[in-house]
Amino acid sequence: MSGQAIDTNAMTLIRYVLAEQKKFPGATGDLTALLNSILTACKAVSSAVRKAGIAKIFGIVGQTNVQGEEVKKLDVLANDLFINMLKSSYTTCLLISEEDERVIEVETDKRGKYIVCFDPLDGSSNIDCLVSIGSIFSIYRKTSTGPPTEQDGLQSGRNIVAAGYALYGSATMVVLSTGNGVNGFMLDPAIGEFILTDPNMTVKPRGKYYSINEGYASLWDKAVTEYVKRKKYPENGKPYGARYIGSMVADVHRTLKYGGIFMYPATKDSPNGKLRLLYECNPMAYIIEQAGGLASSGKIPILDVVPKKIHQRSPIFLGSREDVEEILDLYKQL
Repeated sequence: MSGQAIDTNAMTLIRYVLAEQKKFPGATGDLTALLNSILTACKAVSSAVRKAGIAKIFGIVGQTNVQGEEVKKLDVLANDLFINMLKSSYTTCLLISEEDERVIEVETDKRGKYIVCFDPLDGSSNIDCLVSIGSIFSIYRKTSTGPPTEQDGLQSGRNIVAAGYALYGSATMVVLSTGNGVNGFMLDPAIGEFILTDPNMTVKPRGKYYSINEGYASLWDKAVTEYVKRKKYPENGKPYGARYIGSMVADVHRTLKYGGIFMYPATKDSPNGKLRLLYECNPMAYIIEQAGGLASSGKIPILDVVPKKIHQRSPIFLGSREDVEEILDLYKQL
């Protein structure tokens, strides 16, 4: 038989999650159903991204989101896809999206026990130049009784049940952790399923790349300035390579695969940092910690930060353990 042989025993993402579910005798299957709905949304967004130029859904809608950023048509589409899929899974009670100023309460007859925080299309400023973009999500349990409120969503990252991201690059990949390590699944367009391609992903103890927007160098604090200087002009060994895409999913994915450090620090203009805690920093910090790395605000681990607002921002330093520890030491010294 000519051509590529078909894998008749493929480890799909849902098959993997079902196997994990079996380890917990009291599991209801709700988390599996929820993850399945998220994957469907990711597949739909991936398809939309692939044909955006042809379908004329590039460009601006003519309104701004809660962050003051112009909303792309694809952003709106991705947000609607996620909301509709999450609500119809009958497993969620509260949704927190980058695109919506307030929390989204799920209708009473569709409510479940989970809260999902998500950025439906991260890096959307890169859409028009075909740079990799992605979706980010984290899942929490509702811990209170009564109807869901905004307060239910203000949990620290230590309470995350599962988190992950989808990367829409040269291929579409989902990286997921349910609290037992990190696994990567590539979308096979021939069968429309995510297949396990990167089992037990770990981040190297030390890398050779640093990732930061150097256009803001004049606004950095002393610790970041000194750290980058040491990477460029080391006393011993080779300098680090600079890698910065400007799409968090792509930059973090590279850091996870190759090691090194990703930084989005506070600046004089943005003293609280720029990236949002609930649906950008927390899910990525969770993934990196599960892979053996570190993620910090510069003061405390990202996952220890207790949010006060749903769109709260935070500085973030994540990646290889030794690289992150190096800048944290500088923060203690300077």
